[in-house]
Amino acid sequence: MNQFEITKAATFDAAHHFPNEPDGSPYRRMHGHSFQVEATVRGVTLDGHGWVADLGALDRALKAAAETLDHGLLNDHSGLELPTLEHLCLWFVNRLQPEWPGLCRVTVARPTIHEKCTLTL
Repeated sequence: MNQFEITKAATFDAAHHFPNEPDGSPYRRMHGHSFQVEATVRGVTLDGHGWVADLGALDRALKAAAETLDHGLLNDHSGLELPTLEHLCLWFVNRLQPEWPGLCRVTVARPTIHEKCTLTL
């Protein structure tokens, strides 16, 4: 049986800090990053258009979620009080999965410092 995966990406810039770090830690100070998020949807059947899902709709949903975080403080969002890459993956999954039941993977990266985290569902 064929399994298809489609992926869209979005970017956002945001600040964060890690309040659980000890005094003097550079991670405790507020700082910012440019982020990239990718969402992948898997399916075995194609719709009437020959698609697993509408890439344009996935693009709009992912960009809308990223826009919520763009140029803000991640710590201010529910679920991101401790804004690790892992928690960012979960945050995006929680926003996308209700409309995208085929969501199978979310990756959040900080490309300029070569870090990323992938949550596979």
